[in-house]
Amino acid sequence: MREHDLTFDAMGSHVRLLIGEPPAGADLPSAAEAATSARRFVREFDAALSRFRPESELCALNADPRERVPASPLLRRAVRAAREAAELSGGLVDPTLVDEIERVGYVDSRAGLTGAPLAEALRSAPGRGPAHPRPGSRWRELAVDEEAGEVVRPPGLRFDTGGSGKGLAADLVAARLRGYPRFVVDCGGDIRIGGAGALTWPYEVFVEHPLSGERAHLIHLGFGGIATSGLNVRIWRDAEGRYVHHLLDPATGEPAWTGLVGATALGDTALEAETRAKAALLSGPVAGRRILAEKGGLIVHDDGAVEAVGPIAVVPAPVLEDRAPAEVAA
Repeated sequence: MREHDLTFDAMGSHVRLLIGEPPAGADLPSAAEAATSARRFVREFDAALSRFRPESELCALNADPRERVPASPLLRRAVRAAREAAELSGGLVDPTLVDEIERVGYVDSRAGLTGAPLAEALRSAPGRGPAHPRPGSRWRELAVDEEAGEVVRPPGLRFDTGGSGKGLAADLVAARLRGYPRFVVDCGGDIRIGGAGALTWPYEVFVEHPLSGERAHLIHLGFGGIATSGLNVRIWRDAEGRYVHHLLDPATGEPAWTGLVGATALGDTALEAETRAKAALLSGPVAGRRILAEKGGLIVHDDGAVEAVGPIAVVPAPVLEDRAPAEVAA
């Protein structure tokens, strides 16, 4: 099956699209046309919802002094997605930690910057322990009034898409690709797979080890979402010389050092997988296993040990074509 393969930069990461050509006679654009349209959508998504673009609709929302702010359908969907992630994670994936993430130094995009060595950071990291939700759960104060077309929140409560944006983007692109025989949407490691052809010819998804950069595991996946969250992606020294990273303990507002350096999760959607992966990493080994048990996933411990949890592999149907499945990296 021929596929169009397109890679580009957006949302501070690499985005990759693999789209199978529609069958003859189907009332669908070519795979190349669909990929071009999807790229345009992802870049519009990024322009509207980036915390690092002062002209974005997200930044305008955060600066608006009103309690009720008119918002585009895309921004309203992003707020709903963030609420869904917070609900699913019990408040661990909290979209209202903007002040806290900026306090530890993540004010500007770190796209293209080389991160500090994770192994070195672990040697000087504080004691390990699970993260906890922020008391008061301020994310519950975020709401959407669809009838009025408004986002509702107390003035001064800032919102960020960092915990849900890439998964949501992958899912929204996947919805645009309904009818194509086989596709992958990979938004910076938050992956959505679909199409009837992928059920008989699954994709090979390789999970990268956060310490070595080598392939830690292989998962065959023909449908749904898979996402990886790791401390190695963004790690730097703050103004005090401490090693810090972007995954915060909501209860303290400080980087979480939980005994895990990476987590990979499967889900019905990329948003669900992204949320489960972040929640598992923030919860530490014991609670992380419980979070991943139902849908499956991996956890990577501080010492580099990789542990499979639950049903991590989708058993593919017999491959009908004499060729290897396409490879995707998570």
